[in-house]
Amino acid sequence: MILKVLVVVCVLCGIVFGLMSLEKYVKETIPVQQGSGELVLADVPLWVSDQLKEKVHAIAAAKGSKVGLDDEAVLSVQRNIEELVPWLDEVRVRATHNILRVEARWRKPIALIKSGTIKFYVDAEQVVLDYMEMPDIPIVEIKGLPPVSKIPPLGQVWQRDDLAAAVIILDLLDQRDKSLTSDKPLLYEIDRIDVSNFNGRQNSRLAHIILYSNDDSQIIWGAEVGQWQRHLESTDQEKLAKLYGYYEDYGSLSGGARYINLRDPRDKISLPIDKY
Repeated sequence: MILKVLVVVCVLCGIVFGLMSLEKYVKETIPVQQGSGELVLADVPLWVSDQLKEKVHAIAAAKGSKVGLDDEAVLSVQRNIEELVPWLDEVRVRATHNILRVEARWRKPIALIKSGTIKFYVDAEQVVLDYMEMPDIPIVEIKGLPPVSKIPPLGQVWQRDDLAAAVIILDLLDQRDKSLTSDKPLLYEIDRIDVSNFNGRQNSRLAHIILYSNDDSQIIWGAEVGQWQRHLESTDQEKLAKLYGYYEDYGSLSGGARYINLRDPRDKISLPIDKY
């Protein structure tokens, strides 16, 4: 009888010891869901500067080094980004066992606008972005926009026909750079795009849109995209072909030309015209 009792006691002790060991193993190998962890920005494009990443991270995490991993933390980070970070769109925040992962589409600035002492960017969708140094991508200044009393808040679309005309051209150049000249983008050689005479508002006989190279050479684009036929100009695709043909032939847009005329339909190729 005593022997049976001892056997039962040993078995119970073994079960208790086994449960204690299992509990210790579980604690060591499966992190607790509740608690805090790191906030991670996923799949960040190479052009995004460290300054911008730090700013987004600080706003999303409310300046904390750690974030919660529960549903409330997910909603808080999502709300912070959607309301305060114009640079991200289609935001999705997910919690794993030790990180809060932020997935989103980054808005890439394509143009710089100066209004008095204020500087800001717009992307290809004309969304207003706050200004900061962005050294790793070409950003072209838009000139000739009439003064306005009010600029849309950050993250909002700025609806202007002249702005849209400039942005569409810059986006076409950006897309062509990606496919043809990714190792040496042509956009790096464009200093500004001037829409002062958009839709002929100053002089109907002069070019509506002109780009300027870094050495101030004029690149005469002409009418806004889609309006070439109305003004008897080269097609938009012909204009692009002429510009990139010139760039390929001379290796630069600053090769001594006073101007490069893209709008004349009789020109099959763009030839340099001596500055002097």
